[in-house]
Amino acid sequence: MFWTLLEKMPELAVPLINEVFGTSYPEDIEIIQKRNEHQTKQGEIITDSHLMILDKAYHIECQSTNDSSMVIRMIEYDFSISLGSMRLEDGKYRMYFPHSCILYLRGNQDRKLLSVEMIMPDGSVTEYKVPAIYVGHYTKDEILQKQLFFLLPFYIMRYEKGNLEAEYPELKAMLEEYREIEKCLEEEFLEEGKEKAYKDLIELILRIAEYILRNQEEARKGFGDVMGGKVLELESDKLIQEGVKRGLEQERAKSVRALLHKGKTVEEVADLLDLTVEYVKKIQKEMPKY
Repeated sequence: MFWTLLEKMPELAVPLINEVFGTSYPEDIEIIQKRNEHQTKQGEIITDSHLMILDKAYHIECQSTNDSSMVIRMIEYDFSISLGSMRLEDGKYRMYFPHSCILYLRGNQDRKLLSVEMIMPDGSVTEYKVPAIYVGHYTKDEILQKQLFFLLPFYIMRYEKGNLEAEYPELKAMLEEYREIEKCLEEEFLEEGKEKAYKDLIELILRIAEYILRNQEEARKGFGDVMGGKVLELESDKLIQEGVKRGLEQERAKSVRALLHKGKTVEEVADLLDLTVEYVKKIQKEMPKY
């Protein structure tokens, strides 16, 4: 799901990068997705992301649960990425490590920084540091205010161990939160003409919710009603528009054929119906010989 978000809506990663690294990139800045496969002597290493914004490399690793060895893997990933960007400058080779962070989908720990001390043969110490970001640290309001929409599909995970049966107030509270989320997404995406981004994000939210709430039928149904209704409505509108378009096209072609049958020239038909000559000729070619 993390990869799908980056593939379909890489622009949603920009506010997250700004939040983690203190940058101020605009939403529409170009993001270049670099290769995630890196060859080492131990074999192939596959990172979750490797992004370029302007001249800076970013690496975000997605982790569903806490893992004490994660920082070790991160330094291995970042070393592999930096090998690919190594340059010879002023007679010296320089390795440029990416700006990296770990995105934890579960948990709510206080640790905001993971580190490893590297002791060099001469006794000097270099400390490798990587920020740790927990989805659970962010409230709904913080996510919406900071436009951290990239985190929204994973927000439901905080409810996976809750009592979400009909008689519990937690279900009502969860659905109310998602009504506010859906309303905000309408304002941020639909009212700005970003229908595809809206549908893609809602569908990803629904897919993760289907998994998290798979054993809680009442919660799953209520969630689908709150978050899925607008997508179905949009699909219906799209079908209606396509039907109207096809109907208009059929009527237009019918009028062209009728006038041609009455002996009007292509130019006359085009003038009478306010169509292009090329369009009328196309319809004429499709007509049976008479």
